[in-house]
Amino acid sequence: MADLEQRRIIFKHIDEPGYSNDIACYVRNGGYEVLKKSVLRKPDELIDEVKKSGLRGRGGAGFPCGVKWGLVDRKSGKPIYLIVNADESEPGTFKDRYIMHQDPHQLIEGTMISCFANNVKQAYIYIRGEMPHGARILEKALAEARAAGFVGKNICGTTYSCDIFVHRGAGAYICGEETGLIESLEGKRANPRIKPPYFPAVLGLYQCPTIVNNVETLCHVKYIAEFGGIEYAKIGTPNNTGTRIFCVSGHVQRPGYYEFEAGKITMGQLLNDVCGGPLPGRKFKAVIPGGSSAKILRFGERYKGKRKVGADMVDYDWGVEDVPMDFDSLGMVGTMGGSGGVIVMDDTVNMVEALANINAFYSHESCGQCTPCREGSLWMKKITTRMVHGNARSEDAALLKSVADQIPGRTICAFGEACSWPTQSFIAKFGDEFKNYPESKKAVKPAEAQTLI
Repeated sequence: MADLEQRRIIFKHIDEPGYSNDIACYVRNGGYEVLKKSVLRKPDELIDEVKKSGLRGRGGAGFPCGVKWGLVDRKSGKPIYLIVNADESEPGTFKDRYIMHQDPHQLIEGTMISCFANNVKQAYIYIRGEMPHGARILEKALAEARAAGFVGKNICGTTYSCDIFVHRGAGAYICGEETGLIESLEGKRANPRIKPPYFPAVLGLYQCPTIVNNVETLCHVKYIAEFGGIEYAKIGTPNNTGTRIFCVSGHVQRPGYYEFEAGKITMGQLLNDVCGGPLPGRKFKAVIPGGSSAKILRFGERYKGKRKVGADMVDYDWGVEDVPMDFDSLGMVGTMGGSGGVIVMDDTVNMVEALANINAFYSHESCGQCTPCREGSLWMKKITTRMVHGNARSEDAALLKSVADQIPGRTICAFGEACSWPTQSFIAKFGDEFKNYPESKKAVKPAEAQTLI
């Protein structure tokens, strides 16, 4: 892991001097050449390449993309839809926004290859409501692509036709959940659907088979089609192939977005060598590695166990700095790679106030459909809000944990887990701060406390 050079594939042209987001610049740099070749291949071949590549979804769950495509009901006789999940709403995550702003044609090309592979005739890009500039850029790029024959009728001179439409959401975190997104796209309130029976691969948009993939995921499809699945799988590490884009924010000297081969850089290398380490005179205290819903890690803790390396099982003994930045390794230490949003906190952060901020967000964003989530997220917010307003109690840590523990597994979608994990992990890692909060924090006036939540 000595080589800390970025392996920019998706971000190859991001921030490149002289590179623009219009189609002329994209074509000059080899754009749409892969699409031209792909539409001359058999769709099943492309699906097989994606399966061989081992590509895992970059939106949060890390589910294998080829497996998702393989679940699509192709015998129903109904049209198959593809939805690009551009509702990038996980706090700490901002990679997809840069792809859409600076290289939208890359997304369009990856989407069109995916549509051809799955016999999709109509696709949608569902973009978050707070990204109006991104929506305008995508509309312009799609108009350029249609005029050039890369989107619309008779793609690249073939008999294959497929159009893409941009749909703007209203700015709801729950629309990042695929069935909530589908409900919103149909013009309804974004209440997630019960699975089963409403698995998108069978009963998705308009009750038709539907594929929902993240922006970054679909961009990778272009390079899988170009390199071949086996060659692509050589990038990264086994079961964590390709590159990952990390969005680093918080208390580091060089926050920003970085693209590395998955699993070939550790947390310590990313934060210290790439991002310049902590701010002067400070020390790292905690890090959330996959967006705000991922469980927090505490610097100074160690994680021990066994992991598979090749055909062997080997012991590992890691501090936070030693953890490889891939889905499996982060899962082994009790958190997740999620959306790649790395949120760094140093020793100036009060963890009660940090959790109060997170709880306020999740309480606001719950769709309210499931009682455990609706009431549980609200009560976690009420408790931490009361604490930072100067009315903390010594039993609040136990109360917060009790509320959080009663939500997961009792809701229709994963929002229940998403709102619970921060509280569970903050209490587990920093329980003393919560228990000692009444003594360590003087009461503050409500007006002052508003800045903390």
